[in-house]
Amino acid sequence: MNQQNNMNLILQAPKHHAVSSSAIETIAELAGGRAERISDSRVPEADAWRVAGVSQSDALKASIDAACLQARLDYAFIEEGRKLSDFRLVAMDMDSTLITIECIDEIADMQGLKPQVAEITEAAMRGEIEFNESLTRRVALLRGLDAGALQRVYDERLQLSLGAENMLKAVQAAGLKTLLVSGGFTFFTDRMKARLNLDYTHANTLEVADGKLTGKVVGGIVNADEKRSTVERICREIGAEPGQAIVMGDGANDLRMMGIAGLSVAFRAKPVVRAQASVGLNFVGLDGILNLLA
Repeated sequence: MNQQNNMNLILQAPKHHAVSSSAIETIAELAGGRAERISDSRVPEADAWRVAGVSQSDALKASIDAACLQARLDYAFIEEGRKLSDFRLVAMDMDSTLITIECIDEIADMQGLKPQVAEITEAAMRGEIEFNESLTRRVALLRGLDAGALQRVYDERLQLSLGAENMLKAVQAAGLKTLLVSGGFTFFTDRMKARLNLDYTHANTLEVADGKLTGKVVGGIVNADEKRSTVERICREIGAEPGQAIVMGDGANDLRMMGIAGLSVAFRAKPVVRAQASVGLNFVGLDGILNLLA
């Protein structure tokens, strides 16, 4: 990474963390500046500070990363003057990003198979198993399950991630389009689309016969390549460049779509994803992106 001038370092923490002012001052000094509190209330559950005019480098990023982790702070280096209105699209992964659960793990729990399925899910998200293989293996374990289990998972277990509704409200008010692109299932993305007024969704379709899951998906699998091509396709449809997209994800199969984004956001993500993303949100909610963009 070449040194970049005129960057803002944004620090954020959930209000209940009660970060000490000395911790903030220490990190600001590392960055060679002074911290000012971001006082607007776009993110009601978080405190945020800005250190302006920072010269970013690999060495500085490494020291800031270590200090912020110890203080339980999220941080991001953002070009000065970057605005939400610079973007045209927000593309999100669903499971463990927009929502707190992995739907397939919870469906499997209805079969008493959650440990076996969750183990495959984790390995896939870390990038240790190719996604198509992992999905095929996991879905096969669901064969014979009553399709009503999907509604039970939606009703009883699905919860939105912290800050999701506030983030979506803000980006929709700013005129950005929204895309939910998931290696999960249309049963859930369809309901998310209606519930959250999303513009586009794309996911896998579980095959159902005689009211039971067959253990197969219908059509092609929404994998890392398909996620990336979906973001590119939606950008073309709305007359935008991929660089005008904010892309959020948590697992290895999100990296290809995150790689073409103007801003990539790793939310509660696996280390392989955090290492490659523009921004990591480990402590604050999805609406933490609002404090990064004027």
